[in-house]
Amino acid sequence: MVLGADLAQWEDGLPYKDWRTLSADGGTASAHANWAMYGVHGEWVYVLEDWGMATWYTSFRKVEGVAPYPDEEVLCLTMNSHCPPSLLVHAPGDGDDRRAEFGETTGSGSALDEALQAAGAVLPPRPDALDETAVARYEAESEALPRAVFAAVGSYTGLVIDQDAVEAGDLPPAVLPGVT
Repeated sequence: MVLGADLAQWEDGLPYKDWRTLSADGGTASAHANWAMYGVHGEWVYVLEDWGMATWYTSFRKVEGVAPYPDEEVLCLTMNSHCPPSLLVHAPGDGDDRRAEFGETTGSGSALDEALQAAGAVLPPRPDALDETAVARYEAESEALPRAVFAAVGSYTGLVIDQDAVEAGDLPPAVLPGVT
């Protein structure tokens, strides 16, 4: 699965920071594109986008060729900055997908759900608004959810992402077609 990215760019060898600069100076990227970095760890390929949403999530039901292949597992975390809430979508390879807002499990009783529980990425129901102390505690826990969800996914997949390489822009680039 290449998320509709140009296959040639996956092989050109330039890091994200250099390819994005070239494209900004008149390169081949479309105005309706989403910039991303990608990497590989074990059997997993990860895509890191910088526009506040996940291209796969916005397109996997709309664009031909983006849905997972049979027996292909996809885990998608999207902050959904433009259209909250933040979501986790898990397509475990059985032709179905399971969704959960950050703070919930997928409800499938899977090993992923267990990892979410173990990482503290599952919150109890929101407390009554009259209990100010409980509401404050709930809101503080909610702010920590993205880190807990990412930790749970890392635990579930064994995926390790080199944070220094991400921050430096040293990973390979992918320009994904924008989906409306």
